[in-house]
Amino acid sequence: MTSASAPATTILSSDLREKVTRTAHGWDGVAPDEHWAAEIRRLAEERDATILAHNYQVGPIQDIAHHVGDSLALSRIAASADTETIVFCGVHFMAETAKILSPDKTVLIPDAEAGCSLADSITEEQLRDWRSEHPGAVVVSYVNTTAAVKALTDVCCTSSNAVDVVASIDPDREVLFLPDQFLGAHVRRETGRENMYVWAGECHVHAGINGKQLSDQAEAHPGAELFVHPECGCATSALYLAGEGAVEEDKVKILSTGGMVDAARASGSSEVLVATEIGMIHQLRKAAPEIDFLAVNENASCPYMKMITPAALLRCLTDGADAVHVDPVTAEAARGSVERMIAIGNPGSGE
Repeated sequence: MTSASAPATTILSSDLREKVTRTAHGWDGVAPDEHWAAEIRRLAEERDATILAHNYQVGPIQDIAHHVGDSLALSRIAASADTETIVFCGVHFMAETAKILSPDKTVLIPDAEAGCSLADSITEEQLRDWRSEHPGAVVVSYVNTTAAVKALTDVCCTSSNAVDVVASIDPDREVLFLPDQFLGAHVRRETGRENMYVWAGECHVHAGINGKQLSDQAEAHPGAELFVHPECGCATSALYLAGEGAVEEDKVKILSTGGMVDAARASGSSEVLVATEIGMIHQLRKAAPEIDFLAVNENASCPYMKMITPAALLRCLTDGADAVHVDPVTAEAARGSVERMIAIGNPGSGE
């Protein structure tokens, strides 16, 4: 019990923390009101923490964070932050990447069970076997992978620089691209590379945004721009619509999440259809409030991203949970693949 002489902020922290409960879907019990926001800000300062939020987080988490962006941009911000602690509001592989680039910092994730169906689509053992079937091949891994997979990777990539990374590789060498089949198809289409093999993995949320949904929305909103993430199953359909003249070619943009923010700020459209996880809409509306942003699939919500709740963030900052650890040997190998990607350029957009 809090003593009567304790500061009001401590009483508030105690009262809020007691409301936090664990449910089947994660941490709950706290509303993101002004009391919560004030306490998050106080606790972050007290813990010397920088709060990072991915573009797919719920609005209140994005609004309270010190920085919002795509996964790699946030990890690079983590590495340059002058705080001792990084709180990564995203999924586990993202927090791992921040730890890889910031080995001396404490990296926390508000819910350690926030995983990723795409990262889980290939294991370290599967990659070892695949590499053995293609000796001499260059392994290119999307950053949406575990630290163990990154450690077996020659060079990582993001959705914004995957084409540049693959184009930089000796054309006579085979390329093993993993784990996202839709991003891989986009890279193969853009580079024309025939000696590139693509792992059959996918993000279940992006794979669920299909071509029919996109064409139906494009028909219902003539003149709208299309922002399509290359992880989406509908990316090929977007290009087909442009090729058939159903949508003006210059209105179809295949973009990373960071690229979508940049494109929104530069757009002169009144309507934009967005094919990616729906959390992105919040950031786009902040970047360009004059545009009507519409989700191609309103149900494209990642349950793992949404595990980072206001209650989870409060618990994280109050209790110092959950700390992310990466084996030093694995981290060193993984760091090399990420740094080789950064050296190629355009590794991710920030806010």
